[in-house]
Amino acid sequence: MGLFSELFIMNKSDRRIILSLLALMVVAAVFIVVVGGDDEPLTAPSEQVSADTLLTSGTASMVQSSVLTGGRAERFPFDPNTADSAELRRLGLSPQLVNDIYRYRAAGGVFQRKEDFARLYHLTVRDYRELEPYISISPDYQPASTLFARQRRPTAPGSQPSTVDTVDDGQRRLRYPVKLEVGETIDLSTADTTALQRIPGIGPYFARRIVSYGERLGGYVNLEQLTEIEDFPVGALDYLTLSPVATRRLNINSLSLNDLKRHPYINFYMARAIVDFRRQYGAINDLSDLRLLPDFPDEVIERLRPYVEY
Repeated sequence: MGLFSELFIMNKSDRRIILSLLALMVVAAVFIVVVGGDDEPLTAPSEQVSADTLLTSGTASMVQSSVLTGGRAERFPFDPNTADSAELRRLGLSPQLVNDIYRYRAAGGVFQRKEDFARLYHLTVRDYRELEPYISISPDYQPASTLFARQRRPTAPGSQPSTVDTVDDGQRRLRYPVKLEVGETIDLSTADTTALQRIPGIGPYFARRIVSYGERLGGYVNLEQLTEIEDFPVGALDYLTLSPVATRRLNINSLSLNDLKRHPYINFYMARAIVDFRRQYGAINDLSDLRLLPDFPDEVIERLRPYVEY
């Protein structure tokens, strides 16, 4: 018995199911014939790369194809400190590189030399070599020190070397002390601020502080006293010597409390203790008379000894 004759024997619901399946098979066969008959594949993902993929790929920092400019990337002089994103893209720089440049500049970075441009994270050696002839950094972005041409004064035969450098900034000539060489020294007891500025690490600020502190003390008795100046560069001690000198002394039996506490080694409480001691016991004959007072331990007495008289 054939298939079609059996259809008439089946009940109505079974016959409807069989007919539906046959219809689906016919539709599927037609779809396969229509779609599968095309000789060309619809897509070839392995052979096609979109422009967006090229521009965002981490493996390519520069594109020289039609992706960016409709042709090869342009070549023209540019300053990485001022070039905008349009110029950078015309050069063929990838979005990563453009972002790197903008972030560097936003953080206060300055391209002072061509080599600084080579430090960009996404830039390859090949890309840098191609761009390097076109990098043109404005002199405005060079260190300000390049404005000054340092000139050393010539030394006449038989004369002492100059103690100043002459610097010409194009408008005026400035004079700066010549720094001491290793092994050279100056005497702290006779040096003024100009001489002190010849010491490496000592400029006008510390030169004034040294002289001022020495005057307040009444004279230096050892080089270690310089370290009592806040933030004093300790390395400067290697360039100093100290000749014995007479210090300016305080008469602790006659000076008032205010006069006593002006000395760097005598604070308010120490000055008050001296005045109270004089009132109760009379004149002080030696600093050791104060050794039983809490403000005058042995080390304080010895530090004060070169600066007092009775």
